[in-house]
Amino acid sequence: MTSFFFKIIFRLLASLPLSWLHGLGALLGHLTFAMSKQYAARTQENLRQAHLAADETHYATLLNQTITEAGKSIVELPWIWGRPLGQVCAKVQSCEGWKYIEAAQACGKGIVFLTPHWGCFEITSLYVGQHLPVTCLYRSSKQGWLEKVMRSGRERGLVRLATADVSGVRTLYKALKRGEAIGLLPDQVPSQGEGEWVNFFARPAYTMTLSGRLAQTSGATVLLAYAERLPHGAGYNLSFEPLSLDFSKSVPLQINAALERVIANSPAQYLWSYNRYKIPRGVMPPDTAKEP
Repeated sequence: MTSFFFKIIFRLLASLPLSWLHGLGALLGHLTFAMSKQYAARTQENLRQAHLAADETHYATLLNQTITEAGKSIVELPWIWGRPLGQVCAKVQSCEGWKYIEAAQACGKGIVFLTPHWGCFEITSLYVGQHLPVTCLYRSSKQGWLEKVMRSGRERGLVRLATADVSGVRTLYKALKRGEAIGLLPDQVPSQGEGEWVNFFARPAYTMTLSGRLAQTSGATVLLAYAERLPHGAGYNLSFEPLSLDFSKSVPLQINAALERVIANSPAQYLWSYNRYKIPRGVMPPDTAKEP
C-alpha cells in the first residue's frame, strides 16, 4: 500500500513544471531542516567546517541557500526520472567543455566521468548518454519500487548501470576496455578496503580509490562532470573539464582538491547533508589526514 502511494505521488510530481517543483523543494528543504535535528546538525557542521563563509552573516545566508538547494535536489528527481528523455535534456541551457569529450573519444581509451554531489548530478549521465555509451556505478535501493523507478529513470538512451559491488566494478573495467565511458560519484563514501583517509575541506574523509585505479589501469581520460542548477526552474548548465592525475601521489587527495574547487564556486549546491565524514564499518578512524 505504501509503495502504491509513493508511486502515485511520484507520477503527480513528475507532471508538474520544474519551476513549481523547485518551489516545493525549497519549502520541503526548510521543513526537513526544522523537523530533523540530525539532518540539521550534519548540514550545519559540514558546511561550517568547510570554512567557505567569510563571516557569520555570510554563513547564515549560505546555510539558508543550502537548505533550499537540498530540497530542490530531492523534489526534482521525479521530473528528471519521469519525464521523457528529450524534455529532460532540453533543460540543459549550456554545455561547456564538450570538446574534451570529443578529444577523449579520439584517443579511444575510454572516459572516466567524475561527478560530485553538487547541483543536479542526475542529469549529467542522461545528457552524455544521448551521444555515447556510458556505464554508471550506483548503489541499489532496498525499496523495490524505488529501485525500479530509479533504474528506469537513469537507464535511458545509452546509459547503463553497474551495481556498487565486485560484479559492477568488472562491468566498469569492461566498458573502459571497449573504449567507452563510465561515471562515478567520487565523493561517495566507499566500503572497508576501498578507500583511504585524505583531506576534504581540511577534514579527513574516507575517499574511494576505485576511480584512480580505473583511470591508471585503462589509460582513460578523466573528466569532471557537473551540472549547475539555475534559478526559478530555468534548467541547468553543464560543464566538463579535464583532470590530470599524478599517479605517483595520492589520487584521492588530488580528486578531493578538484572537487573542492568546483564546490567553492557555488557552495550552496553541494549536498552538505550527506554524511561525507562517516567512518565505514570495519574502517579504523584516522589519526591525521594524509598529505601528498
